[in-house]
Parts: sequence; C-alpha cells; structure tokens
Amino acid sequence: MTTAPTALAAVSAYTLSPGRIGSSAAAVIGLLAAVTAWRALSGRPGHLGRLGGAPALGAGLFAMALGALVAATADGGLGTGNGLGGAYVALLVGALATVLAARVLRRARRTGGAG
Repeated sequence: MTTAPTALAAVSAYTLSPGRIGSSAAAVIGLLAAVTAWRALSGRPGHLGRLGGAPALGAGLFAMALGALVAATADGGLGTGNGLGGAYVALLVGALATVLAARVLRRARRTGGAG
C-alpha cells in the first residue's frame, strides 16, 4: 500500500500554470502602464496630459487587481508554480504605475493640458 505525499509538489520551472500566466500578464500590463505614465510625466507639461495618464491609471489598477487575485488564490508559497512571486511583482509595478499616472493627471489638470 502506498501513501500519498502530504506536501504540495513544486512544478517544473518551464510549466505554465494559470497562476503564472495571470501574474505574468499582470506584471507586463503594469510595466507598460508605468512606462506610459513615465513618458507622459517626463514630457513637457500638457504634452500627453490625460491622454497618457488615464489609460496608465486604468491599466495600473487592473494590474494590481489581477496581481491581488493571483496572490489570494495561490495554493502554495514562493516556488510552487502558482505565480505568487509574479503576483507580488505585479502589485508593485501596478502601484508604481498608479502613482505615476495620478501625478500625470494632477499635472494635466493644473496646467489645463488635455492631450
């Protein structure tokens, strides 16, 4: 008679689990949002304005929400293949994008730049 192992086995490093796919997508979306917000912020006032800030804000919030969902539903810890590490990265990058986009929108409102 064999007994089943009680611990969750880690998956291969090359296996794409749903958690890894979700957290990777969230991290990439958050990174693109941060780059968009940074470019809008580093340009001249009113250059991209709300045109760059609003989509970056939405994408940053989406990246944070998806990262939080993956982190909340992960069955194991780091290294188990559930995407927990990528979810933490997505949360951080999404937060950075949200802060930068908020600064862009604040500056666009102050200078009156609409795009």
